Amino acid sequence: MGSLSWLLTFPQALTIDIGRVVDDAVAYLSRAWAPLFSVIGDVLLGFVNSIQSVVSLIPWWVMLGIVFLLGWRLTKRARQGMMYASMLFIVGLLGLWELMTITLGLVLASVLISLIIGLPIGILVAGSGRAESVVKPLLDAMQTMPTFVYLIPAVMFFGLGKVPGVIATTIYAVPPVIRLTCHGIRQVDKEVVEAALSFGSTKAQVLFKVQIPLALPTIMTGVNQTLMMAMAMVVTCAMIGVKGLGYEVIIGINRLEIGRGLKSGIAIVILAVLLDRLTQGWFKADEKLKERNE
Repeated sequence: MGSLSWLLTFPQALTIDIGRVVDDAVAYLSRAWAPLFSVIGDVLLGFVNSIQSVVSLIPWWVMLGIVFLLGWRLTKRARQGMMYASMLFIVGLLGLWELMTITLGLVLASVLISLIIGLPIGILVAGSGRAESVVKPLLDAMQTMPTFVYLIPAVMFFGLGKVPGVIATTIYAVPPVIRLTCHGIRQVDKEVVEAALSFGSTKAQVLFKVQIPLALPTIMTGVNQTLMMAMAMVVTCAMIGVKGLGYEVIIGINRLEIGRGLKSGIAIVILAVLLDRLTQGWFKADEKLKERNE
């Protein structure tokens, strides 16, 4: 029976230990590219700190007023604006206002970086089959990979804290805006594009004055999904020391303080719902305005 054990269990002699190879490669890259990683880390840290500082400087009552006015203007209903402001007020009642601003700043920074990277790539992929053949498998891998895996390369090169958190969140959140930007541009009627070209428009003019405006609803859907995916990484990034609402959830779990974790989870849900409703309301308002102009 012992001689037939290889039929039941995978032979140990055939296994390949890549752990040491990966560790050596990471150690080499960390030493060789240390100045580059240091510059990237400093730039990202300064960017995130700037956004978080701006958000934290807004008085709580001003932020409530902004949310109320946005809700009222986008939905044309004062009651809806009041409901949004009341939801945000609950976060303050839970004693989590400061942590909410930290989380909001981190999410906004990650989304902005995702848009800076994702929109140009989406435009490139929309106009190039060769670029699509390279980018599409990467996006498939990024969207099927477990969220915890995104933390590994970020921590390897940037340690713990905000910088790896932003990098991991950006990697996780950028695929939707790339896919939907590409999809939106390709959905534009070819006859419209050909008509613009026949009137002497350059390719750049067609892109910025025809294709992107017509594809904007689809692109904005991608922006909304990117925002929601960035929010979904809040708790995951807390595992590498990123402060905010997610960090409170992790502390609550580790210390079995159910109430502490639960109220932070409620605050995360409130923030996610508000961002989703406000961005969707903004996109719908733009669509209605365009329909009226047409």
